[in-house]
Amino acid sequence: MNYAVVQTRRFGRAYKKLHDKVAGAVDTAVALLAADPGLGEAKKGDLAALRVYKFHALGQLYLLGYSVDDGVRLIYLEAIGPHENFYRDLKR
Repeated sequence: MNYAVVQTRRFGRAYKKLHDKVAGAVDTAVALLAADPGLGEAKKGDLAALRVYKFHALGQLYLLGYSVDDGVRLIYLEAIGPHENFYRDLKR
C-alpha cells in the first residue's frame, strides 16, 4: 500500500523552477518513494529527521529530501535540488 505524499512550500517553489525533464524524473522518484519510503538514505546530526533520495537527471545528480510519518502513512517532500549546496541550503 502506497504512502500519501504532501509537498512543503519550499519543495513546491523549487519544483516549479525545474526543467520539464527534471520534473519528470522527480515525479518518477516520488512514485518510487510512495511505494517504498525506505529507499532514501537517513541523515545524521542536524538533519536526523530527514531522508535523501538521489537520482540523475540531465547528466546531473539531484537530491530529494523528505521525511516520513509512518503513523499516518505520509511522506513530506521537504526539498529538491542539485547536489551543490543542497545540505547548506536545507539547514537554513
